[in-house]
Amino acid sequence: MIPRRHFLATAAAAATTLPAAARAATSQGFTLPDVYKAQVVEVLPEFRPGTLHVDVRNKVIYWITGERQAIRYGVAVGEQGRNLSGTVTVGRKAEWPSWTPTANMIRREPNKYAQFAGGMPGGPENPLGARALYLYRNGRDTMYRVHGTPQPWSIGQSVSSGCVRLVNAHIEDLYERVPVGTKVTIHS
Repeated sequence: MIPRRHFLATAAAAATTLPAAARAATSQGFTLPDVYKAQVVEVLPEFRPGTLHVDVRNKVIYWITGERQAIRYGVAVGEQGRNLSGTVTVGRKAEWPSWTPTANMIRREPNKYAQFAGGMPGGPENPLGARALYLYRNGRDTMYRVHGTPQPWSIGQSVSSGCVRLVNAHIEDLYERVPVGTKVTIHS
């Protein structure tokens, strides 16, 4: 586990700018707590520009924009024992992605997921929200995603099957910044 001090998340003089939608205090009619609003912060120098870091414990993701600078977004993470950890890469990206629950999700909670076994097209009610970053390890899809959500009230909680959720305005902003091939480190 990486203690919070390793990220040194303090407000930074913003050379990086956030669009108004990403700075918004509300998402889909829900007001985000201040700690989960997108903001530019200072991080320790060992974090390399152009990388993503997920802090599962504190439920935030950092896009490292420059030396000692990042954009921090609030996230929802997986329930206990369901989070991916270690280093992966963004293997592909999708706008308004379709979604199909994994076989494990259907087996674990058939009443919730079996109805979607054939998949669900992208759209406002889709669990992956407006955008998705598909996480790969050793060239293979891990089945984990960094994605939007139609449930903004879940941000700051451990509620997913392991994916990292952001409000749609935040994933739309992050999606534009993060290229395929980006290194993602998930700290549990």
